[in-house]
Amino acid sequence: MTDDPPPDSKLTRSKQRWASEHKFITGAVDRSVTERLPPGQHLVRDWPVLDLGRQPDVAPERWELEIVGLVDNPVRLDWKAFMALPQTRTRSDMHCVTTWSRYDNDWLGVTTHDLLDLVRPKHAASFVLLHSYDGYTTSVPVADFASEAAMIVHGWDGKPLTRAHGGPARALIPHLYLWKSAKWLRRIDFLAADQAGFWERNGYHMRGDPWSEERYS
Repeated sequence: MTDDPPPDSKLTRSKQRWASEHKFITGAVDRSVTERLPPGQHLVRDWPVLDLGRQPDVAPERWELEIVGLVDNPVRLDWKAFMALPQTRTRSDMHCVTTWSRYDNDWLGVTTHDLLDLVRPKHAASFVLLHSYDGYTTSVPVADFASEAAMIVHGWDGKPLTRAHGGPARALIPHLYLWKSAKWLRRIDFLAADQAGFWERNGYHMRGDPWSEERYS
């Protein structure tokens, strides 16, 4: 399996063009941090499906999550071991760089705090690189990965996370644009330096804060 497949869908090519054109940037200023909807976003009731043109079919009994790199206790979790970790229910909003947002999503999964306690990152670890079963990658600062609402989720709105939305398990970092919440998660690498993932190499911002409109580089 190789990481970062070439863009192979009409949507992927469109998103690359949007990045080159800096599409959807509003330039809004003086926006209160207490406002719930980030600038340039609109609300939806459904959950649009966006991917690189492929949806890997990974049954829970074949799923594994590796957590490696600059950690004292690297682990490889199968589904049983993952489900044996503390399970947490949370509610959060999500915001996609393509301008849609959805409020009040109910999640079930393992908090990143519980994973950090398990693997014990080294002091030098400043970033994580998330790898997906479809070859997708994205980078996230450890400070964002360790945020209070961040999780590895396997349930959404009372049901198992569907394959289309990244099941059996995906990352969830709800205070960043959704491309940072890698679907079909298979590996987490702790790194000393930032490393651009798929969309970061294709014109997207290295961090992706919706309230600052960090859509593109």
